[in-house]
Amino acid sequence: QVQLVESGGGLVQPGGSLRLSCVLSGRTFSSYDVAWFRQAPGKERQFVAAISRSAGRTTYADSAQGRFTISRDNAKNTVYLQMNNLKPEDTAVYSCAASSAVLRINAFDYRYWGQGTQVTVSS
Repeated sequence: QVQLVESGGGLVQPGGSLRLSCVLSGRTFSSYDVAWFRQAPGKERQFVAAISRSAGRTTYADSAQGRFTISRDNAKNTVYLQMNNLKPEDTAVYSCAASSAVLRINAFDYRYWGQGTQVTVSS
């Protein structure tokens, strides 16, 4: 059974930064591509970024491009999302997800999900 646990969320002022972490356990971490999604209250879940199992490829939503960076450390079974220049519209619950498929951006392609971590951007 694959388990994912996110951490690193919190309250930050506009323009600030946060780094989210996602730890995968239960299976071989390097067998999965991992993505971050987010969901704000009353809105649909939204793709943020994904990274391939080898860390050689990444893809970002337009809203994340240039501000967010996804990375992974296979030795630590961890994927990171560095978020800079945060805006109030980035406020959401951020969840990581794992897939055996290659670098997908649709939530239904991801079989395993974490519980999420709240990110609030407010002054």
